[in-house]
Amino acid sequence: MSLNKVIMMGNLTRDPEARDLPSGGQVVNFGIAVNEKWTDKASGQKREDVCFLDVDVFGRQAEVVLEHFTKGKPILAEGKLRYRTWDDNDGNKRSKHTLVLDRFSFVGGRGDNGQQSTVDDDVPF
Repeated sequence: MSLNKVIMMGNLTRDPEARDLPSGGQVVNFGIAVNEKWTDKASGQKREDVCFLDVDVFGRQAEVVLEHFTKGKPILAEGKLRYRTWDDNDGNKRSKHTLVLDRFSFVGGRGDNGQQSTVDDDVPF
């Protein structure tokens, strides 16, 4: 048995960008940065680590992301990791993990009903 589920909350590192797929659909891509802060027990110094991850989103959610998100905006993202490999222009093997978005929530703002809004493929926005 296996499970591929990731939940992250961070800020967009760039404006979402859309590109058309050969199937006629659209994919929207953006980056997310997630900060972790802690105090080093040995030295007492404050430390920080940042995790950067690219995010792909499809369908109606892609349209909503394009309309409502810009660089710096916070997002709560839930999805699965996808591992991609390719050869660059110099023939070198390259790879990276990408988060494929299943659902997301707006963070920091409120919806019309006073609750945070969540968007997923099963709920029309």
